[in-house]
Amino acid sequence: MTMPTIAHEESDGRWQLVRDIVVFQIKLALDGLRDLVFSPLSLGAGLIDLFTGGSRPGRYFYEVLALGGRTEGWINLFGAPNLPERQELSARGPTIDSLVAQVEGLVVEQYERGGLTASAKEAIDRSLDTISRKGQP
Repeated sequence: MTMPTIAHEESDGRWQLVRDIVVFQIKLALDGLRDLVFSPLSLGAGLIDLFTGGSRPGRYFYEVLALGGRTEGWINLFGAPNLPERQELSARGPTIDSLVAQVEGLVVEQYERGGLTASAKEAIDRSLDTISRKGQP
């Protein structure tokens, strides 16, 4: 392997890590927001079910649980986007991972044209290389 190849592989690995960190942070924020919404929603649905009763007790509460289950699959907090079960979910509808892949595709396309994204990537790569070299003995 030549030196430029090794540097290119390190750069690709770094960018994959940056991407994965950013995606995970977005997923964490969405998961937290979902928890904030579903806590009062489930309590409200449960109280409505308790006071109205009817022929189907718990109807609204269990609908909230089903909706929460669907959002859990959509967010896929700790899952990898390339696992077969995630591809099945993606086939049923959009997931965070499929939306990120679309945005990533647009960024890569713009990068390949040599636009602002390419210039920014090169500048960030140079900065990270400098930081990396300073941290080595």
